[in-house]
Amino acid sequence: MFHQIWAALLYLYGILLNSIYQCPEHSQLTTEGLDGKEFPEPHLGRWYFIAGAAPTKEELATFDPVDNIVFNMAVGSAPMQLQLRATIRTKNGLCAPRKWIYHLSEGSTDLRTEGRPDMKTKLFSSTCPGGIMLKETGQGYQRFLLYNRSPHPPENCVEEFQSLTSCLDFKAFLLTPRNQETCELSSN
Repeated sequence: MFHQIWAALLYLYGILLNSIYQCPEHSQLTTEGLDGKEFPEPHLGRWYFIAGAAPTKEELATFDPVDNIVFNMAVGSAPMQLQLRATIRTKNGLCAPRKWIYHLSEGSTDLRTEGRPDMKTKLFSSTCPGGIMLKETGQGYQRFLLYNRSPHPPENCVEEFQSLTSCLDFKAFLLTPRNQETCELSSN
């Protein structure tokens, strides 16, 4: 009897503790976008990579040499496709262009990267003006990435992102320096 009462008390304590220290929730974006516009229209155009978070530093290592990244999201050449172009400015000043094609799923904002069947990208809203969060998962990694329409969003946006991801046990954090000029995006 004593053990059952003790177990019940511990269970109630756990529920209370969880409700006090629960991570804030960020909703996954739906196909009904901003201002009633259908996904992906509100998310097309220029984006700047601001920060990343992951459970370990190794999952962010690909961004260690980066000073800044600017992306352009456009409608792809086929239905249910998005084309993502980027230019990466490395810390040593070099520019590296990149291209990806994302495939959309009907009625979902989940993105699949062409040529990377293991990679899955989910889009999440951000309370930061002009901001969006992505969660990438692939073989051996998972990470949250913060993007913004401005290369220098308000500092509290980055703090909020770091706080949220830390609460979700993504302890490794990377902030891009963004000290150098961005590279020009190619048109093709």
